[in-house]
Amino acid sequence: MSLRSTLDFLLYDWLQAESLNQRERFADHSRETFDAVLDTCERIAREKYAPHNRTVDTQEPHFDGEKVILPQATHDAHKAFVESGMMSAAQDYEIGGMQLPFTLQAAANSFFAMASVSIGSNMLTSGNANLLMVHGTEMQKDVFAKNEFSGRWAGTMCLSEPQAGSSLSDVATRAVPDGDDFQDDPLGPRYRLTGNKMWISSGDHELTENIVHIVLAKIPDENGKLVPGTRGISLFIVPKRMVDTEGNLTGERNDVALAGLNHKLGWRGTTNTLLNFGEGKYPVGGKAGAVGYLVGSPGKGLHCMFHMMNEARISVGTAAVMLGMAGYYASLEYAKTRPQGRPAGPAGKDSAKPQVRIIEHADVRRMLLAQKSYCEGSLALSLYCARLVDEQKTGTPQAGDDARLLLEVLTPIAKSWPSEWCLEANSLAIQIHGGYGYTRDFPVEQYWRDNRLNMIHEGTHGIQAADLLGRKVLMEAGRGMKLLAARMAETMVRAAKVPELAAHAKALGEALQRIGTATQAAWSTGDPRSALTNAVPYMQAFGHTVLAWIWLDVAARALELDAAKASAVTTGKTSAAAYFFNYELPKIGAWLNVVESRDPTCTDMPEEAF
Repeated sequence: MSLRSTLDFLLYDWLQAESLNQRERFADHSRETFDAVLDTCERIAREKYAPHNRTVDTQEPHFDGEKVILPQATHDAHKAFVESGMMSAAQDYEIGGMQLPFTLQAAANSFFAMASVSIGSNMLTSGNANLLMVHGTEMQKDVFAKNEFSGRWAGTMCLSEPQAGSSLSDVATRAVPDGDDFQDDPLGPRYRLTGNKMWISSGDHELTENIVHIVLAKIPDENGKLVPGTRGISLFIVPKRMVDTEGNLTGERNDVALAGLNHKLGWRGTTNTLLNFGEGKYPVGGKAGAVGYLVGSPGKGLHCMFHMMNEARISVGTAAVMLGMAGYYASLEYAKTRPQGRPAGPAGKDSAKPQVRIIEHADVRRMLLAQKSYCEGSLALSLYCARLVDEQKTGTPQAGDDARLLLEVLTPIAKSWPSEWCLEANSLAIQIHGGYGYTRDFPVEQYWRDNRLNMIHEGTHGIQAADLLGRKVLMEAGRGMKLLAARMAETMVRAAKVPELAAHAKALGEALQRIGTATQAAWSTGDPRSALTNAVPYMQAFGHTVLAWIWLDVAARALELDAAKASAVTTGKTSAAAYFFNYELPKIGAWLNVVESRDPTCTDMPEEAF
């Protein structure tokens, strides 16, 4: 199946996205408008992104001393994306949006991610603006968020620091009030920031006339000391170029300087920067210090930032999915056309016979089916999460609250599971290409390099796993887990009535029960250190159980539409589900063994013994 036909099945047949048009917010839309959006994005991705994926990988951003230079293809792709309206597709009409369901926006954006994931980083701009629409003042929304949604300005997320990495407790960037009238600035309480931020994607470029940095920093106490931990963190808008209350550039540069470009394994088309705030290179009003405007309340910055971080985590998961899909389609095409070897018969191999295509070899088919199960299953999970966003915003109060809590539980999985297993799909794509897979003559080596970054982007597996086992499955007395289990149970009841799926339904029930047992065992001592020692194996088992549920639900829907299994589409879905249940789901036992026993092997290993 092509990506478009896969999306059509998941959107319309499985998630029934067209039914969203019955809701007031989406009443102007229809299947025709949805298809038109998908058509447009597919065309732009094909014409402006895909042909230049190798270009942006080899022509990395560079700094000429004054500005960052990017290939012309990047400028052209960004311009086409902005003109499509997709930056603000899910926003209100009043601010230039299309009021599309987020489910459709997520599906449409998948074309760009698969065509070239590192041309631009539009997800950060939209996430930045979405944060401000929730936590910003009316003027902050008008001046900053709306100019980002229009594509006139870009946005970043500035969390990490060279000495802190993912440990936000150790953020050392300082923000001090800027003058006696700092509270009176119409753009928000005005501060001067000093500090350094590392790994800032799209931190400097010339794609837009301005860049809106969203920056975590600490306001010193009355003794000039920074409050330890995360409770002292505040959030600030720091524009690259100063603006007035109408959103016009004043002509003055803010005191934010590019200290250097990081050159990563993948995503080479995206500038990745080290930024210095307030070093005095660009003094504002004759003074050093980057001008920043407070978002929300002092000390509540991390609460605000999580709005953007959670959105970014799901987006990173989707990027991982689409890189996996790109590798899958490339290796599938290669396997269908590459002749090599001969099948063994009762008398062995007959070298006089012509070679067969490698897709006829059992192990190549195994690798292709593994990729299909990882990538299409992850795509379904990503779109399911997007559908929960629409439910949270437009459903009944109860349905919306349930969707909110389900998203909380699924976000660590939606980020980390694809970034691990779709990377494995990319590895399998290289394997199918054989020696050619390691060369730049074929695209699969780049897909692997690009995807390897997603295991770290927006929080490592360890961070996501600790969030899942340490917080998400426990929050609100475990109600999120109960909601998820109830959704799984609904699928199991449907699938148990279908002969082809009954055994899978039983296996999913056993896996779900084992997850519950492991969760209780991990926390049986009440000691977080002991409980979280094996959080990553827990998350791996949890993720596999979620993906098994997704595949069971997708396969059940495919069979409902095609009970005779007459189409290749249906066979593909049921075979991928069978592969996942037969080859993947049994792995959870080994992972959960160490969780249930709170195995201390890793933590008890003396440092000197490593």
